[in-house]
This record gives sequence, structure tokens and C-alpha cells, in this order.
Amino acid sequence: QVQLVESGGGLVQAGGSLRLSCAASGRPISTYPMGWFRQAPGKEREFVAALSVSGAITYYADSVKGRFTISRDNAKNTLYLQMNSLKPEDTAVYYCAAKLYSGSYNSPSRYEYWGQGTQVTVSS
Repeated sequence: QVQLVESGGGLVQAGGSLRLSCAASGRPISTYPMGWFRQAPGKEREFVAALSVSGAITYYADSVKGRFTISRDNAKNTLYLQMNSLKPEDTAVYYCAAKLYSGSYNSPSRYEYWGQGTQVTVSS
């Protein structure tokens, strides 16, 4: 089992940047595929980005491709999401998650362990 704690959210103007962190404890995150999801008020949780176990393969939602980068620091047991060129529509609570089940990287149901989330608000 792994415990996940997100940080780094906040209020930023459109066009700005933020880096989210997801600190893990209990087990190395390098043993799981990892993902970032987000949920805006009144909307379903949606896929943002994912990283394979090897760290060599990344997946991104079309809406963030070219602007967001997922990465991992094994020594710190921490997952990151670098977010650049932020837009108001990126406003949401962002969650990191560890994937336990086979299947699509972009399906929340394939992930077992979740953090509590961190709020990102982008003003226009």
C-alpha cells in the first residue's frame, strides 16, 4: 500500500506556471504506474497525465499536451506535474494516483491509491 500527499496548488494568472508534487510513503512509486487526474466543480474526474513503471512512457490528455509534463524522482519518492501556460479551464482539484489494475491509463477506476487533492485556480 502507498500513501500519497499532493502539494503545490494555488492561485495563478492565466499564462502562468505551477509545479504540483505528490509525496509518497509506504512503497516506492516506481513500482506503480502513476497518474494525475483533476476534477472541476460539477464535473467528473478526468485524466490529465500518466507515467509508466519504467518512467519511459508518458501519456497526456489532449487538453494539456504540450503544456504539462509528468515526471518522477525515485530518490525522493515523489511524482511531479509541471504545468505551464495555464488556462482558466485548468482550474480544478488535482489528484495523484497509483495504478493497481490492468487497463487504460486514463480510467480512474484502474487506480487504487489516491491523494487528498490540491486546488489549482487559474484567473483570467
